[in-house]
Amino acid sequence: MKKYVQHLSFMLVVLGTSYCQAQSSCLIKIVDDENGWPVPMVELRTTSNAVFVSDNAGVVAFDLPEMLGRETWFHINGNGYGVAKDGFGYEGVRIVPERGKEITIRVTRKIIAKRLGRLTGSGLFAESQKAGLMKDWLEQGIVGCDTVRVARHNDRLHWVWGDTSVPYYPLGLFEALGATTPLSPLRSFEPPLQLRFDYFRDESDKPRNTCPVSGPGPTWLDGVVSLPNAKGETKLVCCYAKIKPPMDTYQTGLCVWNEVTLSFDVHKMIWNQQQPNGKPPVMPSGHVTHWTAENGQAWLLFGDPFPFMRCQADFESWSDAKQWEILEPQKSVKLADGQLIVPHRGSIAWNNYRKKWVTVFCETGGKPSPLGEIWYADAEQPNGPWGHAIKVLSHENYSFYNPRICSELVDEDAKFLLFEGTYTRTFSNNPVATPRYDYNQILYRLDLDELPRPPHK
Repeated sequence: MKKYVQHLSFMLVVLGTSYCQAQSSCLIKIVDDENGWPVPMVELRTTSNAVFVSDNAGVVAFDLPEMLGRETWFHINGNGYGVAKDGFGYEGVRIVPERGKEITIRVTRKIIAKRLGRLTGSGLFAESQKAGLMKDWLEQGIVGCDTVRVARHNDRLHWVWGDTSVPYYPLGLFEALGATTPLSPLRSFEPPLQLRFDYFRDESDKPRNTCPVSGPGPTWLDGVVSLPNAKGETKLVCCYAKIKPPMDTYQTGLCVWNEVTLSFDVHKMIWNQQQPNGKPPVMPSGHVTHWTAENGQAWLLFGDPFPFMRCQADFESWSDAKQWEILEPQKSVKLADGQLIVPHRGSIAWNNYRKKWVTVFCETGGKPSPLGEIWYADAEQPNGPWGHAIKVLSHENYSFYNPRICSELVDEDAKFLLFEGTYTRTFSNNPVATPRYDYNQILYRLDLDELPRPPHK
């Protein structure tokens, strides 16, 4: 009876706290005017420069006491979503936020891709929770993650990120954060996005590094793939690079996943800066694509975005540098008007709906953002020629680099693509980071039927 009373008291405290939180703020919902979907990462800024950003549920819990109950103007920066400008050129809305009130702001999508939400970081539903919603969503101890690689391995998806920010110190994890998820981790392909990762953790239950290669500086992993060996075993493998300031590689090699320690072990070192050849060799890095040639030979294609290396799809071929075949990737993509754009990074995938190879890539030196303009293109073969390029995502003064098609998350006959990338002010001249979203992975949906049709030849 005593335990029941204690539990009841606890629940009353929780419910009372949630009720007080909900009553102390105005719940602002930001939705896409076309489909009613909640829109994450929309910035509301008052004339006093107080900034609120919608969470994965498109929610802002507005609680400024000096503005509650008062007619308030909000500038809107929707990162591809917005409202019509007024006569003075201001893009925003005027509302009266009140305690306990719910207000909906409808925005128009200006980009082709639809933003589903943030995959990584903290406070994915922080605004909702301030308003007493999404109480079951728990934090996972990560603030920001750079650049992801994913492979299917042993009936799980295995995720590997680069440098990672944590809440307990300005310096975070620099030797490959890792996690797994079920093979189909998303229940819906509409927002709000709710994808939970099973991070590999240390003894204190904090997310940890998974590839502690000796030597100073970060360890960056690339080319993650699961392969069979001659014994019929399946090995999760990748290549590694050791980095010194500013961003120089001084050692490269191959790693294999240890199923006991749940970490990557060095399989062999390929190159270091003490060797006579001063430049690191081309490695099986980037994003890995499985491809079966017309003669039935199974290949691994390594590209970023377009294939620059291939080897046969088995552990022994991958681990023998003599069997790596260097390819010549396409350098640029021609637009309908004849203009050439140069890809930076990206990935390719076979699309069963289009019956073509497709790519999503970031443009080098794009406008308005040098590393924030994202393009789609397609081809009949994985090595091109790539054409019919269409810009699907743009940023005014922010980077969105290393985009990757998430083909493993959707059915092979899906009429849409999912792609994610690193959203960060790095490599831009923007002095202000988007709270919570900066240096994290953002997921977008690209409905293929909504792409403009290529011009007739």
